[in-house]
Amino acid sequence: MFESIDKVLLITDMDGTFLPASKIPGEKSLAAVDKLMAAGGKFSIATGRSLQASQQYFDRVRVNCPIIMCNGGMVYDLHEKKQIYDVYLPESAREITRRILADNPEVGCECLPIEGVYVPQMTDMERAHCGICKVTPHICKVDEIPRNWYKVLFAQTEERLHEIIDYAEENIKADHPEIDFVVSAPVYYEMLPMNISKGSALKEMRRACNMEDYTIVAVGDYNNDIEMLEAADVGVCPSNAVPDVKAAANVCLKQSCEEDAIAAAVEFIFEQVENAKRG
Repeated sequence: MFESIDKVLLITDMDGTFLPASKIPGEKSLAAVDKLMAAGGKFSIATGRSLQASQQYFDRVRVNCPIIMCNGGMVYDLHEKKQIYDVYLPESAREITRRILADNPEVGCECLPIEGVYVPQMTDMERAHCGICKVTPHICKVDEIPRNWYKVLFAQTEERLHEIIDYAEENIKADHPEIDFVVSAPVYYEMLPMNISKGSALKEMRRACNMEDYTIVAVGDYNNDIEMLEAADVGVCPSNAVPDVKAAANVCLKQSCEEDAIAAAVEFIFEQVENAKRG
């Protein structure tokens, strides 16, 4: 499986896996990624963030493979500056969003079409999210947001996130099999097209990039990473991963995100390649 480093792809989640709480990638992990690519390996990112919210990192974080954005809604080639795969929410998502916000006025919300971040309901939690992502949102009504949404993010405090989850379970899901929801962080609940995840996007990326013969190592820490870990050849998680992710992973690292878990993942890959050479 690890016969050659130039047939290995390491793909990692950003927040909570590659990015620590400071949102500044660790120098040890950056150096490890450079070492991997210098040896011929591939490196990529899979994130729930939009392209705009991720762009700030790509001056420091180098990738040599397309990236997965919006929790699987898009596979994007940074070098060619084009989408190589994408799936949008159905137009019914607009009315669903309108209904959710009307019945949950304390929930923040942002919608992500092809360009821009649109906020139809601003709250302190949503304002904080825009600050973390360093984006300037368009404040507008739901009906004013351009078509072709990749996802809708709902933001609420950790103590109250269960309220929006329960609301969707009781009032939305049964009547709308065309959409799905995922908890992407303790304070974020996201609406996605049905059957779309980082895992489905990874399968499309493998096919589109002719990587069927690659060994793919995926690293993630939260619920929205589980399908990606399962779609990869080897699923890895940092020590700070939630229990469901640890259960889905093949390898649980001793290091947390704050302790440069990605550097440890790179060392794991090199160890596996060396083991394969020794037979």
